[in-house]
Amino acid sequence: MMNKKRPKHLALHKIKLPLPGFVSILHRVSGLFLFLSLPLLLWMLYASLRSIETYTRLLDILHHPLSKLVLIGLLWSFLHHFCAGIRYLALDLNIGTSLAQARNSSRWVMGVSLLLTLLIGSRIC
Repeated sequence: MMNKKRPKHLALHKIKLPLPGFVSILHRVSGLFLFLSLPLLLWMLYASLRSIETYTRLLDILHHPLSKLVLIGLLWSFLHHFCAGIRYLALDLNIGTSLAQARNSSRWVMGVSLLLTLLIGSRIC
C-alpha cells in the first residue's frame, strides 16, 4: 500500500542536486546553447568571408563588450560540452562508474572547462 503522506508535487527548488546531476544538466544546457547559436556562428563566418567591408563591420561588432560576453559564453559552452562528453564516453565504457569516481570526474569537468575558458578567453578578448 502506498504511503498517503507523500507530496503530490515535488518542490524542485528544495531538492539539492549532486554535482554529477548538475554537470549533466549543464551538459544539456550547453548543447542547447551551442545548437541555438549555430545561425549566429554561420552568419559570422559568412560576414567574415563575403567582403572586406563585412569583415571590418563584424570586427567592430565583436569589439563590443556584450559581444565578447556572448563569445565567452559560447566558449564555455563548447568546452563544458566537450569535457562532459568525454566523461560520458568514459562512463559508457564503464570507466569511473563508482560513486566516488563519478563525483571526482564531475569536479574535473567543472574545473577543466572553467580553467580552459579563462585561459583561452583571456587570450581571445
